[in-house]
Amino acid sequence: MPAHKGTKTIKTPRLILRKARLADAEAMFRNWANDPEVTKFLTWPTYKNVETAYPILEMWEKAYEKPDYYQWMIELKEIGEPIGSISVVRQREDIGMAEIGYCIGKAWWHQGIMTEALRGVMDYLFTEVNMNRIEAKHDTNNPHSGGVMKKCGMAFEGIARASDRNNQGICDTAHYAILRSDWEKESL
Repeated sequence: MPAHKGTKTIKTPRLILRKARLADAEAMFRNWANDPEVTKFLTWPTYKNVETAYPILEMWEKAYEKPDYYQWMIELKEIGEPIGSISVVRQREDIGMAEIGYCIGKAWWHQGIMTEALRGVMDYLFTEVNMNRIEAKHDTNNPHSGGVMKKCGMAFEGIARASDRNNQGICDTAHYAILRSDWEKESL
């Protein structure tokens, strides 16, 4: 069973994964939330203005009080501001499962940054929270997201047809997962 510890700061070579704060609104809007290319395969609409970020950040800040809430800003150390976010979007306590969702600004695509962030979160969830299974999914029209999952050791488990909805409409989703036992073998 998971031993929930909430959203703790995670440091990787290039990143600080940390709790969101209201002061992140400008960077959130500027670096990723205002870009329709970033939000194309997401479930929330492109932000039209920075004011859209404030209620979301307030909601996240309040949710941090719960020990089973996991939502990180991906702060690039080099610039000292967030460039994306990564979170546990769904959990199942009975099997120790966490589903991860993530997004990152287009200026930082294809640099291994999201892979680094996902590995950091996976390590935390397996070693500190005692999760047994971590999974993720992506619209089949967004294969780069699946590339991140593969690089992190997740196994492709199949495609679910017309199984989700995003800003493109109803979509097929490719599913990936890794078990703690697989993670431990990889970490040796």
